[in-house]
Amino acid sequence: MHVPKNVEMDSKQLEISCPCCATRLTIDVRTESVLRARRAEETDATGKPKVGEKDWSEALGRVQKRTADAPSKLDEALQKERDKRSRLDDLFSQANEKLKRNED
Repeated sequence: MHVPKNVEMDSKQLEISCPCCATRLTIDVRTESVLRARRAEETDATGKPKVGEKDWSEALGRVQKRTADAPSKLDEALQKERDKRSRLDDLFSQANEKLKRNED
């Protein structure tokens, strides 16, 4: 694979600047998909993205949603674990019965 000079290498992703429009593309190496695209006017002089009130509001909304969903996700995971235990107990009982039948 040929890596252009304006590419920063990371073990999981590449960051490339488009030579035509100076858009910064972040590409996932494993899936070969574009994770982010930032136009030149959306970045500051250091190349970092400019963050505005809208960005902070969106981030806050995502965090609040994750926080609100956490109890239900925990309950689902606990129920799966409880069900898993009973399924394994059933399998163990079936294996014991089969072993007893084979011994007879």
